[in-house]
Amino acid sequence: MKNIKIIVIGLLSGLLLFASCSDQKKKAAEVQVKTDVKYTCPMHPQILEDHPGSCPICGMTLVKKSGQASEGSGISLNTVLQPVNSSVLSTVNAIIPKEKEVPTSISAQGYLDFDTRTFNNIASRFSGRIEKLYIKYAFQEIHKGQRIFDIYSPDMVTAQQDLIYLTKNSTQEASLIAASRQKLLLLGMTEAQINHVIKTRQAFYSLPVYSAYEGHVHDLPHSQMLGTAQASAPSDFASNLPLSVKEGMYVEKGQTLFNVVNPHKLWAIIKIDRSAVSGLKLNQPVSITLPDVPGKTIRGKVNFIEPVLQQGDKTTSIRVYIDNMDHELKANTIVKAEIKTGSTNGLWIPRSALVDLGQNKIVWLKSGAAFQAQQVSSGITLDNEVLITKGLDLTDSLASNGQYLTDSESFIKIQGHE
Repeated sequence: MKNIKIIVIGLLSGLLLFASCSDQKKKAAEVQVKTDVKYTCPMHPQILEDHPGSCPICGMTLVKKSGQASEGSGISLNTVLQPVNSSVLSTVNAIIPKEKEVPTSISAQGYLDFDTRTFNNIASRFSGRIEKLYIKYAFQEIHKGQRIFDIYSPDMVTAQQDLIYLTKNSTQEASLIAASRQKLLLLGMTEAQINHVIKTRQAFYSLPVYSAYEGHVHDLPHSQMLGTAQASAPSDFASNLPLSVKEGMYVEKGQTLFNVVNPHKLWAIIKIDRSAVSGLKLNQPVSITLPDVPGKTIRGKVNFIEPVLQQGDKTTSIRVYIDNMDHELKANTIVKAEIKTGSTNGLWIPRSALVDLGQNKIVWLKSGAAFQAQQVSSGITLDNEVLITKGLDLTDSLASNGQYLTDSESFIKIQGHE
């Protein structure tokens, strides 16, 4: 019996000790909860207390600090707060990319110019003095075989007198006569003129010169007549000034006197932005419209893509050859061109969904209630849609207005460029 009493007393003592420890743990937990609860002043958030009371600065009643676990929210600060420069909470409308094949084209502007392939120079084949000039003004129309000026040349007179002497005194020297005739032909005389010299035995002191080309006369060779100071000045087709070649002027052998341009051939110089050059190819269809001539459309193709960039020009030029048989088109006219470059299949999104950060471009992908910044690569832009070439899937959901979610005073963090 005595042993049983001892055992019972020991069990009771153990139970009392266990209960006491449980009460102490419960009280410690309650104290810990109370300690975790913080009170702050609405006007002075730097005041933090673990018990209610008054603000030592302004005397206002302290209130519980928001966002604490004691409020029963069950959400900690770490799960709520995200970096504002990589994730945004918003109710902006979300969209999904569209996969489609879209016909692509390049819109650009340019101007009409003379086709330099039709430029032909009329140069003096010998030195002399212009006695009579039959071309009076720039852009005067001339035809092949038309008499353009008469010139006196001592060299030509001497060459004609040599032929007259050979045909009169050395008829047996056929080779010499043939060489003398060939020399005059190379100097610009015609067969009819040479035969007239042989028949009449009289030299042309004022030798007629005829045009070998047909077109409009352009007074371009100022660099040879007005000195080197104006040699680098660009030609002004619009200035209908008197010709620099005058009657009584002495010209040198090889000096260019006129430039004859065929007005039936023009080309359109179209300026293409560098971002669209990758889609350009030869023979692509081109539609050209003239703002000054409503309703007129010229059909052509990309005939030439210039391989160099002009100094100070950030565009690439292409040429479209145009027929102008009716002379309706004028050089230096401003034109608009639409170049058909084929079609492109890919993911398209509205332009408003893409945010350009300079070196990088991003969209805002929807992730739950938040939007995450995602770096993408873009291609061409058509109307209000842009082609995404990298960084986006068909199943992704993204903000319809990316700029609306972007803080203009912060930097967007993206992977690899934080």
